[in-house]
Amino acid sequence: MAISLDDYMAKLPENRRKAIGKRAEDLITEEASLRQLREARERSQVEVAKKLHIKQSAVSKLERRTDMYLSTLRGYIEAMGGELEIIARFPNHAVRITQFQALDPDGPPGKAKGD
Repeated sequence: MAISLDDYMAKLPENRRKAIGKRAEDLITEEASLRQLREARERSQVEVAKKLHIKQSAVSKLERRTDMYLSTLRGYIEAMGGELEIIARFPNHAVRITQFQALDPDGPPGKAKGD
């Protein structure tokens, strides 16, 4: 008889569940689609839509996009409680790009100061 993942995980010791959760986060950090990221954060499209003040269908479309404004992506990430960082990786070093940090945290998602 098959056992569900939730049932299996529930039987594991707490420290083992935490280790598995940490590893899952590490793997997600390495690469994930927006949908996978949202699901890993245990958020529904409806929850994200409410935070962004848009419809659920707009979140679905956003998750399928291959190109978007950084402000749109930043708003999506912030709606899940995260923070967007832009890193340029070169063979011998990485550089954090900071010019996109001028967004107004009190304004609507996706709006830069002065817009």
